[in-house]
Amino acid sequence: MIEGVTLGQLRAFVAAVDEGSFSAAGRKLARTQSVVTQTIANLERQLGLKLFDRTARKPVIVGHAESLLADARRIVRDVHRLEARARSLVSGLESELSVVVDVMFPVASVTRAAGVFAKAFPHTALHLHVEALGAVAEMVIGGRCSVGVIGSLPVLPPELTREPLPGVEMVTVVAPSSPLAELSSPVTVEMLEQVTQLVLTDRSALTEGRTFSVLGGRIWRLADLGAKRAFLIAGLGWGHMPLPVVADDLAAGRLVRINLEGPQTTIMTMHAIYRLDTMPGPAARWLINELQAGE
Repeated sequence: MIEGVTLGQLRAFVAAVDEGSFSAAGRKLARTQSVVTQTIANLERQLGLKLFDRTARKPVIVGHAESLLADARRIVRDVHRLEARARSLVSGLESELSVVVDVMFPVASVTRAAGVFAKAFPHTALHLHVEALGAVAEMVIGGRCSVGVIGSLPVLPPELTREPLPGVEMVTVVAPSSPLAELSSPVTVEMLEQVTQLVLTDRSALTEGRTFSVLGGRIWRLADLGAKRAFLIAGLGWGHMPLPVVADDLAAGRLVRINLEGPQTTIMTMHAIYRLDTMPGPAARWLINELQAGE
């Protein structure tokens, strides 16, 4: 009967799919392969459905089990949240809070929230890190930070959950001396390929080898957003930048905004992230709410 399905069975089902084998699922769950195999067999009996094709060297989930997998993931995730929330209630107020913020997120918003945080939680030490791309998620997954603010990673690792934050407007800019500044809008991809594109380098193994919003044929990679801004002002290439970072440069004429051909994503979505098994404590929850409220 379906009433007999246990959380352990659902966790074994999800782990077997994610890890690709019953033995790997056992290692993840700290169980032997035989226990995982028997647990999944019991689940199949309870559901009255076959979940895996075992004829190949490694078990493969069968087609009709895909919809059940989505339900199992949701149940396991909800239980993780329940357990984490209970732990946070027991542990009480954090003595310190480590947060990592995507370099694209407006520093003014972080500064404002930090100023109010200092008054609201005078006895909680705040540790703030700034990273880009997958490095934000890596610091949260590894436990170095309990909360992250991320915007430049489209696919979130399964260990994490997220909550929406205000997005950031992105603009494409060049120096007035750039040949792209003299072209009539919109600027085509062919035109872009003649000028160096300046992009942030990936310092994370999580997204190593992947590119985001890279359109140019010639690319220079920089590890710092401030360096990218300086290179743009110096006329060394073109690039996408958060509007709050270059608003003064645009107003002063140090940079010029260009419009690209075709549909463009002008708002970078931002999210607060944290581990599924470690719900935010009171101070972290307050900070997330404050960042969600915006200016």
